[in-house]
Amino acid sequence: MKRTRDKAASELFAAVYPRLAGWCRRLVDDDGTAHEIASEAFTRLWARWTSVEEPRGFLYVTAANLVRDHWRKVERERRAVRRVTSEAAVRPHDEQADPSIRLLVQALPERLRVPILLHYYADMPVREVAALTGRKEGTVKADLHAARELLRAHLRRSLDHSL
Repeated sequence: MKRTRDKAASELFAAVYPRLAGWCRRLVDDDGTAHEIASEAFTRLWARWTSVEEPRGFLYVTAANLVRDHWRKVERERRAVRRVTSEAAVRPHDEQADPSIRLLVQALPERLRVPILLHYYADMPVREVAALTGRKEGTVKADLHAARELLRAHLRRSLDHSL
């Protein structure tokens, strides 16, 4: 039994890890951190191996949560640096005028952020996002629409401020 479990885990790792790590890399913009997040997602899966019905989905949802935690940590560090040093030296431009999509996605409420990350960054179909998040497909579609509208509005405001 343990041998088949180990083999299944090994095959899943070989099949999913490169893409999961690449997805994390696009979100965190750092190879080392991306590999840490992907590895941690697999470690958490392994700890729950017998109770997880959809391992691939578990990995992506776990990684999305770890990415969110990383973004929060980075933001806390940025705030701490700003408090210690002068704002002019650390931040040459106003962050609210930065139309970075990643920053805008990070600012979305979790209800909207997770479907965006899974659908657009992990290339999962709406049906799979619905299954992974425990929502109906129509709800996921509505959340994706709402998230796109929020992102569009934020981008418009950001671009208007920079002109």
